[in-house]
Amino acid sequence: MNGKNITDMTTGSPAKHILKFAMPLLLGNLFQQLYNMVDSLVVGNYVGADALAAVGTCGSMNFLFFSLSSGLAIGIGIIVAQFFGAGDEENVRKTIANSIYVLAGAALTVSIIGITFCPAILRLLQTPENIIGDSITYMRTTCAGIIFIAMYNGIASMLRALGDSKTPLYFLMISSVVNVILDLVFVLNLDMGVFGVAFATIIAQAVSAITCIFYAYKKVPYFRLTRQQLRPQPQIIANSFKLGVPIALQNSMIAVSCMVLQGVVNTFGETIMASYTIIGRIEQIVQQPFSSLGTALTTYCGQNMGAGKIDRVKKGFRQATIMVLIFSICMIPIAYIFGEQIIGAFVKEPEVIAIGKLALRINSLCYFGLGMIYVPRAVLNGCGDTGFAMINGFAEVACRVLYSQILTRIPFLGYWGIWITTGATWVTTGIVCIIRYMSGVWCRKSLVERSNALKKS
Repeated sequence: MNGKNITDMTTGSPAKHILKFAMPLLLGNLFQQLYNMVDSLVVGNYVGADALAAVGTCGSMNFLFFSLSSGLAIGIGIIVAQFFGAGDEENVRKTIANSIYVLAGAALTVSIIGITFCPAILRLLQTPENIIGDSITYMRTTCAGIIFIAMYNGIASMLRALGDSKTPLYFLMISSVVNVILDLVFVLNLDMGVFGVAFATIIAQAVSAITCIFYAYKKVPYFRLTRQQLRPQPQIIANSFKLGVPIALQNSMIAVSCMVLQGVVNTFGETIMASYTIIGRIEQIVQQPFSSLGTALTTYCGQNMGAGKIDRVKKGFRQATIMVLIFSICMIPIAYIFGEQIIGAFVKEPEVIAIGKLALRINSLCYFGLGMIYVPRAVLNGCGDTGFAMINGFAEVACRVLYSQILTRIPFLGYWGIWITTGATWVTTGIVCIIRYMSGVWCRKSLVERSNALKKS
């Protein structure tokens, strides 16, 4: 592992750059999903369906609380990518330095809020009384580890902005192995239940954060900062929030809409809650190729936007769309043929398996719509048009809330409206993203151009 993994994406084949960058990201994202997957498998098989429902009902809240730090990390990465593409090394270093203040402050604030208010929010979501105790335990424990998530995401985002998608993978692999081992030890040997899986996750996240920070300082020259560069830079901090907050708000709004949908799910009882939790875990895996492609595309577009190469940005969008289409088509027969076996890996209850199998088939038909949220949004974010993220978030919130309230009340649909809501939300939101990309507004959002204009003035 060394700093030579840094890559300039402003020349060469766009498809080759994107795929080469995305593959380590995909492996890293899959390992990251092991945190949640292993939690669900261990809890579902060794603690019970009620405990699995308790973990699952925290999913949207976890996403909400993690959104601010992850959104800011993405915003900081976009700034680094554009300055790197423009060859402005001094501003790359200053951005890295100021990320410390932005990420640490946000993480501590969110942790305090999450630990304090999660019981009230869980009751607002109509969480059943027989699982609310485990839900509060899981939520508070994971919130205590947000600082590690913020630090890892921040360093990883900046390394990726410099074209290095391999190094963060290595540390995620290590932390994932730690997570699996500790899950089994805490639950099977020490009988720590839901608290055990949450505590194992925190330790694993701390391992990934600390090792990633150590590597960046030792091996990547950009992270060895002078006292002058460590001084707070108001303009960089402002840009970090300007780019990161809309992404964070988008994710937060999506999380709120997921919480609303979780509230609807909870009204149908523990069986539907368990099925919904399992489908949610599977969707997280399915989304990883889209997410990885989107992250790669954000870095690619950020560097090329900084270099002023708009045509390469457009070419990257077209080639990424083809990749999404191919993957989406391939996933449909897998869902239809192997759905029962996939659901059966999580639980043994026949009713949960039967419902989950059909729900997976419903959602698989809409995977292309899901992918076409990630691709245009990645281009827009990489080019600095993150303000659209809030519009995109509003669209997703409106769809998820309205569709769920209408579809689940149709007598012959009932709880099947939950999964139809998910698919319809993906398709509608994807169309909104494509319309924004086609408008061409993003072409005028370069941060580098604005920074140069400020210097000249």
